[in-house]
Amino acid sequence: MGSIAVDPMFNPEASMTEPHFTVETAQVLAEVAHNRQKDKLKRPYREHVLAVGDALADFDEDIQIAGYLHDIAEDTPITRQALLEMGVSERAVDIIERVTRRFHDDPDDYDAGIRFVAEDHDATLVKIADNAHNSLPERVQALAEKWPDKPPVTRYADARPVLYTAVPRDEVRMILERINPYLLQELDEIVPE
Repeated sequence: MGSIAVDPMFNPEASMTEPHFTVETAQVLAEVAHNRQKDKLKRPYREHVLAVGDALADFDEDIQIAGYLHDIAEDTPITRQALLEMGVSERAVDIIERVTRRFHDDPDDYDAGIRFVAEDHDATLVKIADNAHNSLPERVQALAEKWPDKPPVTRYADARPVLYTAVPRDEVRMILERINPYLLQELDEIVPE
C-alpha cells in the first residue's frame, strides 16, 4: 500500500477554528436581516444600518460590525447566541446589546439609556453614528412634518451632548464628517477645541 502525501503547509487545526466574521459579512447580514423593513419615513431600513456602519470605517473591525448590526437585536429575531455562532466577536455583540434599548433597565427611559451607552467608549461611537444619521436635515424635516406636536428628533438633539462628551472629540468629528457634516458646528459648540 502506498502512503498519502500530506502538504507540509496544511494545518488541520486551522480549519477547525471559529469562523472569522468580517465587516463585509456584517454588511450582507444587515442587508438581509432588514431587507423588508421600512423606517419611520417608509424608506428601506437597510439604508440606515448601512449608513451607520459606513460612518464607522475609521474604527476597528468590531466597532464597524456593531455599527452595521446595531439594530439587529432590536428589530429582528436574531439572538446573541446566533450572532456568536455566526462568528461575531463577543466584543461586537456586547456593543450591539449595549445600544439596544430593550436590554436597558428601563427601555422606555431614553435619557437613561443614552447615559448607559455613554459609559462604554465603543457603544458610544456606534450610538453617535446612529444619532447622526437619524439627525440628517432631510430626515429631521420629514419627521417634524409627520409628527408636528412631538418630533422624535428632539430626543436625538438632547442626547448629543451626553454622547459627544463621552469620547474624544476627534473621534466624534471623524464620524460626523462621514455621515452628517451638518452637525460639526454643533460639535464645536458642545465640545470646543
